[in-house]
Amino acid sequence: MSDRVTISIDGGVADVRMNRPDKMNALDGAQFAAIVEAGESLKSQPGVRAVVLSGEGRAFCAGLDFESFQQMAGGGGGERPAREERPERDVSAGIGDLNGRITHTGQQAAWVWQELEVPVIAAVHGVALGGGAQIALGADLRIMAPDAQFSVLEIRWGLVPDMIGTYMLPRLVGMERAKELTWTGRMVTGTEAVEIGLATKTAEDPRAAALELAAEIASKNPHAVRGGKMLLNRSLDADPASQFDIERKTIGSLIGSPNQVEAVMAFFEKREPSFTD
Repeated sequence: MSDRVTISIDGGVADVRMNRPDKMNALDGAQFAAIVEAGESLKSQPGVRAVVLSGEGRAFCAGLDFESFQQMAGGGGGERPAREERPERDVSAGIGDLNGRITHTGQQAAWVWQELEVPVIAAVHGVALGGGAQIALGADLRIMAPDAQFSVLEIRWGLVPDMIGTYMLPRLVGMERAKELTWTGRMVTGTEAVEIGLATKTAEDPRAAALELAAEIASKNPHAVRGGKMLLNRSLDADPASQFDIERKTIGSLIGSPNQVEAVMAFFEKREPSFTD
């Protein structure tokens, strides 16, 4: 595992931290790769029931490393090459490769958190800008400092959000608000983020609050929690008949299972449940 992202696991909660504080966790090729590697590794990590994603230092993630913008703007004057001769937004070798996925590496740094079966909570402080904002959007929940600064500010650089932002934003804040945020690139505080549906709640210490919530989630039947994430994630794109069918199958797999029986017994016996993964 790269030292660009650290992971510690305690009580079923994976504490994942982007670890490039001197650069405000800005994204370059190595950082993209490290974030994807961290997320992918948790897919097969036994005992993980919830994840908290945060950034070390002064910020969650300041977005694309400034040197990458210099690469995109490089060359100064002269005639621009034809569209088919110009590279995509790749800022480092490999970021544009799909590698058999539906995403390239940049998109996967945000999407991998949706692919995890367990809940992921982003703890946002300082800034979450551009790609950093979209990584936060990839989480299931967001807890932000009241004064956090959040923006899909790609329009500032003459670009569009391209790390799943155009998929996640409308699902969180509605189409009209998503367009306004995309076209203006304006800053949203943590307080406003809660008001418009971008964040779950604010906290003066987002990481501590996220770890507390993750621990609460980790104390529930892990199969029911995973089933709930799967059902809710697919619901916005599913037709009613297929959604109702998978609901029936999911509840059928849970009723009478050891963890479901344990949940009931623990409630009536007034004790903490003991679940197995």
